[in-house]
Amino acid sequence: MSPILVRPVREQLEHDRVIRLLQAKYKRKYEVAINPGNEQTMPVGNGPAAWYPDLVLQNADRGHKLAGVVEVETAESVNNLEAMSQWASFARLRVPFHLYLPTASVDSARRFCADLSIPVAEMWAYQSIGDQLRFTLVHRTPQPGDGKESREPREARDTRDGKNGKAKAASPESSRPVAAAPKKVAPRRPTAGSPARPARRPVAAAPASRRPAVSAKKAVVPRRVAKPVARGKAKAAPRAGRAQKRR
Repeated sequence: MSPILVRPVREQLEHDRVIRLLQAKYKRKYEVAINPGNEQTMPVGNGPAAWYPDLVLQNADRGHKLAGVVEVETAESVNNLEAMSQWASFARLRVPFHLYLPTASVDSARRFCADLSIPVAEMWAYQSIGDQLRFTLVHRTPQPGDGKESREPREARDTRDGKNGKAKAASPESSRPVAAAPKKVAPRRPTAGSPARPARRPVAAAPASRRPAVSAKKAVVPRRVAKPVARGKAKAAPRAGRAQKRR
């Protein structure tokens, strides 16, 4: 049983509310059993050394193997005595241990875990805003089954390879053979015994085109266009001629 035997009524109601919300959260992946308040439904361990964490996570297969334990704390239950008795015992179960506590108690919980060497898989902070509860992940320890390899700095890898005497593999570009440059061949000089090459025939120039040169086009002189004569003047001209004949 927890060293904190009696909680204030308000904190106990908030504690049980968080447990039921987490039950719905983990139910998607595990079979979840809860121990709210003073209930002792699902124990962890056998005999008098059995513990009753707030949530017990089991695999959904036939074996119902223990997959993890979850403990929810309030402001009054985050202390050194609680960490020594419950947290340390849950961490020795060889399953992930999840710890949920108020936001104001995160620093204290981290200090207790560091002083007592308690490994916590996940540490969550919860905060009530009105009628809602918000959960924030503040710490997570990578598990072997997560598939996340530790990233070692490049300088450390180079130093380690140098100490072990491991040579780095050559890149594919460096392993390709380099093509040799083509050699220039000097022209052969004729010797006394070798026959002389016949001289090349001169190439005849192409005949000039027999097509006559294009004559320049003749200039076209525009014709003179007679100016139109007014009708009155045209009729007066023959009358003047008749008068001269009469004289």
